[in-house]
Amino acid sequence: MSSSKTIAKNTLFLYFRMFLTMGVGLFTSRLVLDALGVSDYGIYGLVGGMVTMFAFLNSAMASATQRYLSFDIGRNDMEQLQKTFNATLNIHIFIALVILILGETIGLWFINYKLNIPTERLYAVNWVYQFSILTFLLSVIQVPYNALLMAREHMQAYAYLSVVETILKLVIVLLLLQLNADKLVLYAILTFIVSLIMQFVFKYYCKRHFKESVYHFYYDKVYYKELLSYSGWNLFGNIAGIARGQGSNILLNLFFGPVANASYSLTLMVQGVIGNFISNFQIAVNPQIIKNYSKGDTEASLNLMYKSAKFSFFAMLILITPFLANIDYIMNLWLTKVPQFTIEFIQLALIYSLIETLANPLIIGAQATGKIKWYQIVVGTFIFLTLPAIWLTFKITNNPINTFWVLIGNSVIALVFRLLFLKKMMGLNLKDFNLKVLLKVLLVSGTTFILVNIAKLSNATSLFELCYQSVVICGLTVIPIILLGVSKNEKKSFLFWLNEKKFKK
Repeated sequence: MSSSKTIAKNTLFLYFRMFLTMGVGLFTSRLVLDALGVSDYGIYGLVGGMVTMFAFLNSAMASATQRYLSFDIGRNDMEQLQKTFNATLNIHIFIALVILILGETIGLWFINYKLNIPTERLYAVNWVYQFSILTFLLSVIQVPYNALLMAREHMQAYAYLSVVETILKLVIVLLLLQLNADKLVLYAILTFIVSLIMQFVFKYYCKRHFKESVYHFYYDKVYYKELLSYSGWNLFGNIAGIARGQGSNILLNLFFGPVANASYSLTLMVQGVIGNFISNFQIAVNPQIIKNYSKGDTEASLNLMYKSAKFSFFAMLILITPFLANIDYIMNLWLTKVPQFTIEFIQLALIYSLIETLANPLIIGAQATGKIKWYQIVVGTFIFLTLPAIWLTFKITNNPINTFWVLIGNSVIALVFRLLFLKKMMGLNLKDFNLKVLLKVLLVSGTTFILVNIAKLSNATSLFELCYQSVVICGLTVIPIILLGVSKNEKKSFLFWLNEKKFKK
């Protein structure tokens, strides 16, 4: 099967997964908010965020795992593939132990003595924290198995297993509403049980389908050093990312309390749901970017990066434009009682996400080269500066909404740095990227904004109006994408694909 057909097939499976998880996720988040209340919901998001702050260790190695597995498959080196899998699994087990130690010392101290948590909820918070750590440790050990599924491009299995996980999460929310207990603690326990079940399911699937996933202890000092060196520079970049994401959440807590954390958690929920629509396409493309580079076909990798960035942006624009136009009605329909700052957070967070869709393929391209030392030092340092910038902004303005203005500004400048590095690392032509990607997304965005404003659609007041306006606004977004965003060759390729499908029928 050609790489284009593989990408298309895998994208369809991932979208099937996304639509189901999106629907269930939005439904369950409302039930969880109702069951826990605004304060406990904010506390849960904060405590979970504290645990994921230790993810900088795991995320760094996760990137290395994905890159090296895809690289070995691209070179068709099955012996090295098995060595890579076993080596990365050993390293992830070690990382899990380190995170456990850090979590039970520094993390536990910070939870009990530094965060702004109501005294009467500290007991429950400590239980939540312990089960959050256990849940996170399971996710760390599962990374090599997930990475192998992605590298092998078994997106159908990944989609179905994710559906099982989504159904289990729905079940725990229904149990949460029925059982009479401290719901904050109960939710943490049930979430851990789901993670434990999925750990066994993913492991079983991989062992049955990929012989390289059968564990054999493997140690090669030189190879371990290479893996750790690569992940070491990723580690710096991931610390910066954690500081930007979860650090913002902690600062919101310290300055504005749990209610701001609830708004931030809901924002991440919406951002994640819409972002999943785009990441599913990018997940399908990413292995091909790495595999093409491993074969020496840098031009193919760059073309995939350009297309991934441009079409990911267009897809997200189609999704968020009707959402932003009717955000007041949608949020009140979804939550009934919307926490303070939530709508403003979400509006700016989605603009931030649009910019990040352009950056994500560039990140994969940089990782494919393996030469990431100075890339991570420079870009990571700039991203890390987001945290003191947000702290200073809070001190001066005392306005939590400015969190996302800082993030947007930082994301734009980081994108410029990434382009400059990719020019040196992969021979990316800045003029090509500007003409093929940036110019087109700016033209399409500007034209869409003008068309939507000319249409003068008022905010929806009923479900029928919401559906009608969404269709109209999506149409007003698709028109400039077709006329201004898609090249002649891309239109010809699409028409050829349609004719091919008709001929087969």
